[in-house]
Amino acid sequence: MNSPPPGAHRRTIFVAAAAILLAAAPAWAADLDAAKAKAKQVCAACHGPEGTSQIENTPSLAGQPDQFTQWQLVYFRAGTRKHADMSKIAADLSDADIRNLGAYFATLAPAQSPPPPDSDPALTERGTKIAAQRNCGSCHREKYEGQQAIARLAGQREDYLLKSLRDFKTGTRTGGGVAAMPSTVVGLSDDDLKALAHYLARLR
Repeated sequence: MNSPPPGAHRRTIFVAAAAILLAAAPAWAADLDAAKAKAKQVCAACHGPEGTSQIENTPSLAGQPDQFTQWQLVYFRAGTRKHADMSKIAADLSDADIRNLGAYFATLAPAQSPPPPDSDPALTERGTKIAAQRNCGSCHREKYEGQQAIARLAGQREDYLLKSLRDFKTGTRTGGGVAAMPSTVVGLSDDDLKALAHYLARLR
């Protein structure tokens, strides 16, 4: 049997401890003023001052479920999800920071402006069918607004959605969703992933 990679036991213990931390979240009284200040300091430059990203392949955080944001920060901090910038940022976040940021971004309204005219209605129709076939709404909810530790997909940046789907399919993305998402996208072509991202990005 192969030995686990260095640090694996430490990361496992860390994430297990984080699970206990997040399980107690309902009793947590978030400091939204502190969270807003922290978000302005470490998040706004990439994710937008109101949590709506204007940067390619960078997700919007506004309206993401509280627990989803918390878990992603925990994964980045523990090293189970990897990103050069996010890993450095999360490493300096306290448990209170993570809880506060999750609560704060959940209070922000996601983009409500109408999507631009559909450049490819056939692609949207294809994405609609794939989402139904793969039963995406069973986890992400009927309107794809997400729930608990499951991401909001509606209105997310199309380029980021496509990147995420590709990363789940190739195994590049680890952390949350590693059980459900790879099995969801298995068998889908890259054109299928493009259609799914196009459809979800246009939802409001």
